[in-house]
Amino acid sequence: MADRGASSSGALSRKLGHFAPLSVEDVQILDNLGTSDEHFEAHRDIVAEGEVPRSMFVLKEGMACRYRILPDGRRQIITFLIPGDLCDLHVFLLKAMDHSIAALTPVRLAAVSRDQLMDLAVSRPRVSAALRWSTMQEEAMLRERIVSLGRRDARGRLAYLLCELLWRYQAIDMVEDHTFRLPLTQLELADTLGLTPVHVNRVLQNLRRQGMLILEHRTMVLLDVDSLQEIAQFNSNYLHLGGAPEEVRRFFERLELERQHGRASTEAS
Repeated sequence: MADRGASSSGALSRKLGHFAPLSVEDVQILDNLGTSDEHFEAHRDIVAEGEVPRSMFVLKEGMACRYRILPDGRRQIITFLIPGDLCDLHVFLLKAMDHSIAALTPVRLAAVSRDQLMDLAVSRPRVSAALRWSTMQEEAMLRERIVSLGRRDARGRLAYLLCELLWRYQAIDMVEDHTFRLPLTQLELADTLGLTPVHVNRVLQNLRRQGMLILEHRTMVLLDVDSLQEIAQFNSNYLHLGGAPEEVRRFFERLELERQHGRASTEAS
C-alpha cells in the first residue's frame, strides 16, 4: 500500500480542484500556502473551546477532529479533518471558539494569515470560488451527520461514516483499492456515532463476518462498497465532488481572457 504520509502533499489543491478549475499558478500557490508548519502530538488540542483562534490553518498530515464536551464529561465528535482540510475559513470573524479541535494522530498543519487569505480572495478568483465550495461541502457534511444520528441505525451510521471517509480520501488521492488509513479507536468511533464502544465493536464484527470490510493495523479495507452504501443509503452528491458546472468553467475562462487582455493593454500603454 502507498505511503499515506507522502501522498498527503498537495492535498489542498487536489481537494479544491474538485470545486473549481484551478490554474497551474493557483495550484502552486495553494501547495505553498501557510506561513510556517506546526506539529501536534496525538490527543492534544489544537485549539480549545473558548479560546481566541490564532489563525486559519491547513491540515497537511494526520487526522484531527472537531468536538464538544458536555458538562457531564461526555464527548461528541462532530467531524473529522483530513489532509487538505481548512480550519477555519471564517476564523477572523470569531471572538472565541464554540468547539474544540484536537489531533487524533500526530499532525502537521500550516497557519494561514489574514493577509494571505484576503489576498487569495481578491487576486485568485478560482481559488476564492473553490474555497466557497469547500465551505458548502462542510455545511453539507454537517447536515448529513444530523440525518445520520437522527435516522440511521447503528449499521447505517457506521457504513455512512466509512463511505464518506472513502470518498473524501479518494478526492485527495489517498485511497488505494478501497483501502485507507483509519487511525480511530472504537471509543472515538462511538463518540462520533452516538453509540457505545461495545455496540461499535459488535457492528464492526458483524460487517467483517459478512465480508464487507477488513480493519487491521489502523488500515480499513472496504471489500463491498456497494453493499455498505446500500446499508447507509449513501449518496455522495452532498460532497460536491463532481466538479464545477460547465457554465462556471466558461465564466472563469472568460475572466482569464479579460485579465490577460487587461494586462496586454496596460503593457502596450
